[in-house]
Amino acid sequence: MEEGSNISRRRRTALTEGSADYKLKRDEIVQAAVKLFKEKGYKSTTLSDIAKRAGLDRATVYYYVGSKEELFHEAVKGILDENVIEAERLLRVTTMGPREKLERLIERLMTSYEENYPHVYVYIQEEMFEVEGERTPWAKQMVRQTRRFESAVSTLLDQGVTQGIFRDDIPVRLAANAIFGMFNWTHRWFKPGGKQTARHVASAFCKIFFDGMQDAKQP
Repeated sequence: MEEGSNISRRRRTALTEGSADYKLKRDEIVQAAVKLFKEKGYKSTTLSDIAKRAGLDRATVYYYVGSKEELFHEAVKGILDENVIEAERLLRVTTMGPREKLERLIERLMTSYEENYPHVYVYIQEEMFEVEGERTPWAKQMVRQTRRFESAVSTLLDQGVTQGIFRDDIPVRLAANAIFGMFNWTHRWFKPGGKQTARHVASAFCKIFFDGMQDAKQP
């Protein structure tokens, strides 16, 4: 118990001081963890597995992270925040219409999946649907950010319907869920470096979605 408390104190001190070497090693452990989460599943991966993949012993891993949960949170934090900021920025843009804004947002989302692979996919694959039931500060923040992003997408769709760009016989919420559904399923088949880049996938999704959503009265 004393040893564990001592390691915790040393970890907090190291995090506060934030040396470059400490951050680099911590990032390496996070990378090792997310790869294992993707390969084996979050629940099946142990800290011992992560330590072995990172080339460390379990005790050393505790100097950098306190738990498997902390590693998971570290892996996905910030990514959703960046996408929310971009979505809300697009809402304020006055030089683009709703369709162009959604196209930009769809490309941004898919690109962020590619750039942060497999971090986001681990979240989607393992925890996304369980987070709403949690009461931890991290879970509450993730739920808030997810709802902000969903709200931005729904607002753009609603604007498109109001302006006669999108058809009005499909509920906005259903249309938004179609977008999220396309993206959330990519964790099963998309991998960076393959035949299809994130931009190729985003372009295909836009064609599928907007061809279906275009108002019949539009030329």
